[in-house]
Amino acid sequence: MSSTVRAFPRVAINPESSHPVKIDLQDVTETRKTLAVTLDANEVEAEEKGLLSQFSGMAKIPGFRPGKAPVAIVRKKFAKEIAGELNQRVVSKAYKEGLKEAKVNLINPIDVKEGEIKAGQEAVITFTLDVRPDFKVDSYKGIELEGLSEEVSDNDVDEAIENIRKERAEFSPVEREAQKGDYVKFSHEGTIDGKPISEIVEDKPVYAKMPQTWEEIGSDQGLIPGLGDQLEGLKTGDKKDLEVEFPADFTAEGLQGLKAVYSVELLEVRERKLPEMDEAFFESQQVKNLDELKERVSGWLKNQKAQERRADLRRQISEKLMGSVDFPLPGSLIEVETENAMRQVVTENMRRGIPQEQLEENKEDIHAQSRKNAENRVKLQLILDQVAGKEEIEVTDQDMSQFIFNQAYQSGQKPEQFVKELKKDQNRLRMAQQSVLFDKTLEFLIDESTVKGAESEKS
Repeated sequence: MSSTVRAFPRVAINPESSHPVKIDLQDVTETRKTLAVTLDANEVEAEEKGLLSQFSGMAKIPGFRPGKAPVAIVRKKFAKEIAGELNQRVVSKAYKEGLKEAKVNLINPIDVKEGEIKAGQEAVITFTLDVRPDFKVDSYKGIELEGLSEEVSDNDVDEAIENIRKERAEFSPVEREAQKGDYVKFSHEGTIDGKPISEIVEDKPVYAKMPQTWEEIGSDQGLIPGLGDQLEGLKTGDKKDLEVEFPADFTAEGLQGLKAVYSVELLEVRERKLPEMDEAFFESQQVKNLDELKERVSGWLKNQKAQERRADLRRQISEKLMGSVDFPLPGSLIEVETENAMRQVVTENMRRGIPQEQLEENKEDIHAQSRKNAENRVKLQLILDQVAGKEEIEVTDQDMSQFIFNQAYQSGQKPEQFVKELKKDQNRLRMAQQSVLFDKTLEFLIDESTVKGAESEKS
C-alpha cells in the first residue's frame, strides 16, 4: 500500500448513472480506512456509452460524416483513448459516490487500487483514505495564561547598546593569557575511559577531533559543553587535558551523561576591541548623541518585548490546548509536516553555513526531531480547525491581503509577484489559507483568555 498523498481525478459524471453504490468500509487504523466501491456492470456500460457518444460526435473518420460512424468502428479506432477515459471516469465516479455513501470525514486520499475496468462487467475500486480523528474540544475559552513583562529598564537599554558595540567590534591577536570575552582558536581530541571518541560516535567527528575551531570564552555557545570556558588562563602554545561531562540530553546520544577528557592546544588568542561611543559611532547608528541612541534602543526593546509577550502567550495556549485532549493523528498529515520541518531545518542550517556533509551525518537526528515537531503541529492544527469551525472563524480577503503583504516584504518581492507565484501552486495557496486560519484562531483564543502576572490584563 502506497503512503503517498495523491489527488484523485475529478471529472464530469454521467448524471443518468448516478445513484447509491455498494461500498465496504474497513478500518486499517483509527485514522486510516479502506473503502471498496463496487459499480455494477450496467453503470460501467452507461459510462462507456456516454464516452462512445462523445467520441462519435468529435471523431473524423474517412467515409463518414461527423457523428454518423458506426459505434463498432469508433470503439475500435479509439480503443486505447476510450479505455483510458473510461478508467478515469469510473474511478472518479466511484470516489465521489463512495465518499458520499460512506459519510467519512476525509482528510487525504492515500492510495487507489483500480482492478480491471471494462464495459459489461462490474468494477471494484479500493481507496485508502486518511480520516479526521474523533475528538472533542470544549474548554478553550478563559484559559489562564502568564504574561511576560514589557517593561524596559535602563539596564536593558545599556546592555543592548553594549551588544551593538560588540557587533561592531574588532578582534586583534594578543600575546597574553586568554580572558573572558576573548575569541580563541584551538585544537582538540577527546577520549572516554581512554577510548577515542571517534570510535564511540563515528558519525559525529566534530565531537571527537578537530585540528582547529574558534570559540568565545564565556559565551555558553560552544560545541562541547564546558570546554571553552576552561581555556581561560591559557596562552598561545599551551597544551592541557581538560575534563568535561556531557548532559543527559546531549545531542549525540552516544555521549549522553558521559565524562570525557579532551587534549587541547591553544593556537591563537584574539581580544575584542569595542568601538568608542564617539561622533563616528553615533553617526553609524543614525543618531546625534547617546540620549537619542538610548531613546531609539528603548523603542526597539519595547516592541521586541511586546512581540515576545504575544509569542509566549501563543506558546502557552498551544501547549494547554494540546495537553487538554489526546487522539490519534493521521499518518499522511504527519508525513507532510515532517518533510516541511526537515526542509526548514536544512535550509536554515545551510543559510548559517553548516556544510551539507554535516547535515547528512545528523540526518537521523534531524528526522527524529522533525517528526516530533510535526506530530505536535498536526495535533494543534486539528484542534484549531475544530475551534475555528465552532466559532465560525473564516479567512477573509483582507486577511489574505495582509498575509501576502507580510510574506512579500519578508522575501523581498513585490506583492503582485508573490500573488502570481501563489496562484501557480494550488497546494501552496491552500496551505497559506490554512496558516492564516490557524493564526487567526490562536489570536481569538488569546483574546478570550485570562492573562495573569506582569501587566495582567484581558489580552
